[in-house]
Amino acid sequence: MVDYYLFNPEAEEALLIDFPADTCVRIRVRGERAPELLLELQDDERTHTFFSQVKRAKQQVESKVTTPRAMEPPAPAPLRAVPIPPQRANKTANAVVSGANPPKSTSALPPNLNNSSSTNQAGTDRRDPAKSLASDFGFEDNFNHTLKVEEKKNQQNRLVASREPPPVPPLPPRKGSYTPSNPLPPPPVPKDRATAIQGKDSSFITPAKQDFRPGFERLDRSPSWSDSPTTNSMRQAMFSSQAGQREYLIKHRLGKKEKEYVDIQNFRFFTGTWNVNGQSPDSGLEPWLCCDPEPPDVYALGFQELDLSTEAFFYLDSSKEQIWVESVERSLHPKAKYKKVRIIRLVGMMLVVFVNKLHKNHIKDVAAEHVGTGIMGKMGNKGGVAVRFVFHNTSFCFVNSHLAAHVEDFERRNQDYKDICARMTFHLLDYPPLSIVKHDVVIWLGDLNYRLFVYDAAEVKQLISQNELKKLQECDQLNIQRQTKRAFTDFMEGEINFVPTYKYDAKTDRWDSSGKCRVPAWCDRILWRGSNVKQLHYRSHMELQTSDHKPVSSLFNIGVKVVNDLRYKKVFEEIVRIMDRMENDFLPSLSLTQRDFTFANVKFRQLMRERFLITNDGQVPCHFAFIPKLNDSQYCKPWLRAEPSDGFLEPNETLEIYLEVYVSKDSVTLLNSGEDSIEDILVLHLDRGKDYFITISGNYLPSCFGTSLETLCRMKKPIREIPITKLIDLGEDSYMEKEKSKVNFLMVDGVGTEDKPLKIPKEVWLLVNHLFTKSCQQEDLFQTPGLQEELQSIIDCLDTSIPDSIPGCNHSVAEALLIFLEALPEPVVCYELYQRCLECSHDSRLCKQLISQLPRAHRNVFRYLMAFLRELLKHSHNNNLTASLIATLFASLLIRPPPNLAVRQTSQDRQRAIDFILGFLMGGDEE
Repeated sequence: MVDYYLFNPEAEEALLIDFPADTCVRIRVRGERAPELLLELQDDERTHTFFSQVKRAKQQVESKVTTPRAMEPPAPAPLRAVPIPPQRANKTANAVVSGANPPKSTSALPPNLNNSSSTNQAGTDRRDPAKSLASDFGFEDNFNHTLKVEEKKNQQNRLVASREPPPVPPLPPRKGSYTPSNPLPPPPVPKDRATAIQGKDSSFITPAKQDFRPGFERLDRSPSWSDSPTTNSMRQAMFSSQAGQREYLIKHRLGKKEKEYVDIQNFRFFTGTWNVNGQSPDSGLEPWLCCDPEPPDVYALGFQELDLSTEAFFYLDSSKEQIWVESVERSLHPKAKYKKVRIIRLVGMMLVVFVNKLHKNHIKDVAAEHVGTGIMGKMGNKGGVAVRFVFHNTSFCFVNSHLAAHVEDFERRNQDYKDICARMTFHLLDYPPLSIVKHDVVIWLGDLNYRLFVYDAAEVKQLISQNELKKLQECDQLNIQRQTKRAFTDFMEGEINFVPTYKYDAKTDRWDSSGKCRVPAWCDRILWRGSNVKQLHYRSHMELQTSDHKPVSSLFNIGVKVVNDLRYKKVFEEIVRIMDRMENDFLPSLSLTQRDFTFANVKFRQLMRERFLITNDGQVPCHFAFIPKLNDSQYCKPWLRAEPSDGFLEPNETLEIYLEVYVSKDSVTLLNSGEDSIEDILVLHLDRGKDYFITISGNYLPSCFGTSLETLCRMKKPIREIPITKLIDLGEDSYMEKEKSKVNFLMVDGVGTEDKPLKIPKEVWLLVNHLFTKSCQQEDLFQTPGLQEELQSIIDCLDTSIPDSIPGCNHSVAEALLIFLEALPEPVVCYELYQRCLECSHDSRLCKQLISQLPRAHRNVFRYLMAFLRELLKHSHNNNLTASLIATLFASLLIRPPPNLAVRQTSQDRQRAIDFILGFLMGGDEE
């Protein structure tokens, strides 16, 4: 065996590559400050090419290392909002992509690594693959491979996201806490260093971690070298070094002294919203976008119902996206030239941001995210999309949302708002997650769908004709929700002097004359929060008649923090001098108000929260972080989270830490079976200081949600009445004597009820029977989300009793059924039959044969559900359901790819699964 060593002086890690005599190559990563890692690759030509490129990358990096000049502020590389160790401060950033050509990946790597490394292309020149590998291994300042990932993630939003947890109320602002929403300004930048990043569609791109979803849900991510243990360990070593800690502390202190080196300059921001009702543009948009004599500096335009087709409804492409974008670009103000910053779409919601080209180099840290609030999070017909960025030294977040419809459903709209606030999280490389509220300025626009508490259309129209708008606004649902602090509490809205923007007959200015005769309402709104924001205009644009809504716009004059380079450098140097003096004399120290926490009676999908305070009782600023324990990859178990998980404290500063426990579908099965418990130890690490240990304990109440179908079929009593140790092998007792009348019909025919399991779980029957008897005619069934409080009541009811009726509205019961199916540890169509299911989807005979091969409980549940869904389709004229819609929703729950599947499920695979379900929905009755 031949050993090869590669040593990276910056990361302080050695790479040991062993070439054995067999066909396997083992790569061992060793370092003084990182755990030892072992990788295995096939011994072939591609692996040898890989190894030679690693050696070349190492040599190139070593040849670049230079010594920094004394007292020079660290110049951050444009692609990373992280400090640069002193020995690399003078490197010229090479992370800028100019032109419109997209990054392309290297093809010389082994297959499992090939899609993670990316190269940048300017004109027709390809980047040296060795440089790409240097980047991937953490040897270089930039990580360009994240560019393509981020762009693909936000460009079309085609993938169906897993259900996120119910909304967690956003934490209140904490005085003195470190909030990196606006990364600190760099010192004066040399002319040869670019400051803006241009992507594939001439948009600004900021790297973000691939496919990470906010909240407690951990989604499976496709294999990427950027997520490999090697890369992470090297980054950890770099950022845990003394130089890295020092840079973080300097940035933190610079943030505290920001007022000393910034000036406020005013810029004009034009924001607009329009629900286009699935229509294509039939006229120019100049009356909307060019209604002011002077051009704005920034445009942020939100659209809703861009595409109402079934294809768009399920996260697929929309042909209308490009049509509307081109129409917008043709209609921007003619007195300026604009650059697209970012575009993001979720089904019919689209947000596009443009900046005047004069300011493009002052836009940085761009990111975009989306949140679907449709039922189960599977359907993005309702929800929000957002774009955030830093302009000069002020952070901005624009949110475009389309909230729940129907006059009476204002509570659902409130829930959608809270859901978006809780789940909309931006992930910038090596920064803590940023929520919406952690920005200097937030502008929220869209079809918020709040109506009037006046139900007589004639009365409303009469008041409008009399110009009694203020009287009508007293009945406006959004105003009332804000006043009662139920939604948009911290947001402001300008005075509304225009008539309601909904609902009109399309192509006219006439109020709705259809049979439904909708009551006019101000559905389309623009709100904001933040300082130095002045609204100049708030108006509708009646000239545009394409849709049943009228577009709305708001022009803002916003004071932006602009860095004075000379004052910044002076503050920076003063901070360095003070830190040099203090670091030689003092060590950091913390005090905690509590170290032991008990969470009693933890339940599935029910958030529990505790809090404690940490105080910097030392003499120097300190950086704290929760770190993984030995042999762990995460700092806590999946059902636990600390917020914030890291930060900075000045001497005598106090910060509030929240500990949140939430059992999701990903952690419920192990807790139900007793393989996991509500017990954990958190390690709170203090840089240059000691570790503090926080003990978490509690008890978990088992749930039928997340329990296997086989186990549930053997349970004749509610799960809470059965000891965890007996959940697998259950017996009959006297309890069932008084409940036999409710479950006798479920028993296997011709056998004594005391010995044989149920045909299907009683929980499935209770949910489906409720929907069958009470909900077949329910409008928008399986399309409208339930209420969180009712969902929790339904779960508790099924866990603790065999009820005569299920609590909650029909929509809540419908979503409870979907949550039950999603939480099953083994889907109804078992993992082992997944591939065969896709292969036989074209042949109904083969599909039926496959179902007959399922285990008894799975087979019965599948046939029972198909019979129920076919019955629902008989009432489609009332419930608005279609076979395509049902098949798409249930296929994602009944036919799930195995969690260890090597590749992500493709759109073709999803379509095959849908076709499999469609065959049963459109076919005859089953056994």
